[in-house]
Amino acid sequence: MGVQIQTPNRLVIDFLDPAQVSGWNPVNDRVMGGVSTSQATATVEGMAFCGVVSLDNNGGFASIRALPCEFGLAGAIALVLRVRGDGKAYKFGIRTDDAFDGVQYQARFTTKSGEWRDIRLPINEFQPTFRGRTVQAPNLDPNRIRVFGLLISDRQAGPFELVVESIKAQF
Repeated sequence: MGVQIQTPNRLVIDFLDPAQVSGWNPVNDRVMGGVSTSQATATVEGMAFCGVVSLDNNGGFASIRALPCEFGLAGAIALVLRVRGDGKAYKFGIRTDDAFDGVQYQARFTTKSGEWRDIRLPINEFQPTFRGRTVQAPNLDPNRIRVFGLLISDRQAGPFELVVESIKAQF
């Protein structure tokens, strides 16, 4: 019987460093006429993704996205987000190129209000989507990860706040 060795998770982004928050920008439903708002703010607990989701004008989503970067995640089997939520559901998005629009791989997770949780998202469970709809695309290749993002949708109208302390990779 083989021995399974647990390797520690490798820190990818530490949001306790305010400089790590500066490259995250909102991409909200305003791109299609909606009026939802969001922002990424550096806090002492990490990056706060907060705003208001509005269903007005056929809207209903708010998101933030990081600038493209080379992460060197070949061989990663999961990503682990350390978050404190508000009880709402969110999606963690990944892009494998630098284009503004295109296929995005998403994994959904839920939060408990006021509670810190480590959310483990296996690489093989990310679903390819295009503008919110599932599409046919190759499986997510962790070596090609270029952009991370966070999204709230699914008709969850009203104010929201998700604090992210870190993103780690499990190998």
